[in-house]
Amino acid sequence: MPILSYLALPRDGAMDQLCADLSGMEYCEIIPADNQEVVVLVTDTPDDKSEKTLQETLKKIPSLQSLSMTFGHNAEE
Repeated sequence: MPILSYLALPRDGAMDQLCADLSGMEYCEIIPADNQEVVVLVTDTPDDKSEKTLQETLKKIPSLQSLSMTFGHNAEE
């Protein structure tokens, strides 16, 4: 069960769209900053296959400029 957190930066003028894109995705929870154009993204996928699929989907979001991982944990069963 991989749990990861990121700082997500939107493309210019795309903060609202980025929040909508990320919050509509399965396994994702977002916390938009109040005073900056940045979003904290926390993902919690059930397995490694789901995590890989999510990573590929995140790379394709047009409103996303950059994504920086800040924490990662994978619970071993």
